Amino acid sequence: MKQYYGENQGDMGYGVGTETGYEQQMRYGEEAGYQTEYAQQMEYQMEYGQQIRIENPNKEEFMNKKEKKKEKEMQPQCYMSVSNMTTWNYNVYYMLKKEKILYFLLAFVVGGFVGYVFFGGLFKDEFYSSTTKTYISNIIVVFIFGILFGKIYLPMRTEQLKEKKKRILKLQFRDMLESLTTSLNAGSNTIDAFQNVYEDLKVQYGEEADIVYEISVILSGIRDNHTIEEMLKDFGWRSGVDDIISFSQVFEVCYRKGVNIKDIVRNVHNILSDKMRISEDIETQITAAKNENNIMIVMPVILIAMIKSMSPDFASNFASTSGVISTLVSLGLFVLSYIVGRKLMEIKI
Repeated sequence: MKQYYGENQGDMGYGVGTETGYEQQMRYGEEAGYQTEYAQQMEYQMEYGQQIRIENPNKEEFMNKKEKKKEKEMQPQCYMSVSNMTTWNYNVYYMLKKEKILYFLLAFVVGGFVGYVFFGGLFKDEFYSSTTKTYISNIIVVFIFGILFGKIYLPMRTEQLKEKKKRILKLQFRDMLESLTTSLNAGSNTIDAFQNVYEDLKVQYGEEADIVYEISVILSGIRDNHTIEEMLKDFGWRSGVDDIISFSQVFEVCYRKGVNIKDIVRNVHNILSDKMRISEDIETQITAAKNENNIMIVMPVILIAMIKSMSPDFASNFASTSGVISTLVSLGLFVLSYIVGRKLMEIKI
């Protein structure tokens, strides 16, 4: 059975194959001349699944899609490698409890402030003085917007941290290819070249760097009689980075066919460097537009706060029914324009 570490368990990951619990139960039951209760339950489930496929194929397709979606959502953060080393799954990121609390509190404070600026001060009397209803409504608004911002921001921040980890890994992978090219040009064979790369990157990044650890996993797998292309392919699958996946696939084909590995590694390094340089140039060109988009979403909050603090009479217009509705619509349009602007500026190479 494939093994991995994580909050959930399933058949994802990799490792030394063993019998599953069901296979063991069936084998022991057959040897003893009877079936265990567990084996009987599994057979009933298999028969029920076959009946579903026969009677309602559309339902089976729906169930398969649902199971695949659940499996994707339940991917573990770490796997157990074939050499019994813990390896990262870069396709997901799970925050620590302290991270969740910190980011939720940050989003709660910001959301509560925004909610108070736009919808605070309701139910004032004719003299524009706060009443009990005003204080209660302010507390409710702060809590509603704070919790809403916290719920929205946590998944966004998780995705940002995951992409940041991938981006750093991609930069480190480029340096790995550069070091690998140098070592191969110096006359080292492929295995010794990876060993030299490990020593070089350990000096450059330190032992805690992701790429250094990944190379140590590759070398450990090679010592356990696993092929280098198998280890690279596993690294590419776990990384979720297209360039690493492509390199592992090209390396696997060329290594088996006896193609010059030095030229392959050098070409991949040059292509990856060009892509990163183009991405950096594009990022530089759109930096001003990103800053304008960020300012656009912040300015309404500042303007409304200034208006309400400087002119209580004019601020009373925001507390009316039409004022609340207009504020909601305007706020929704600003948020929508911000999201569209961010999507338009996400240019991938």
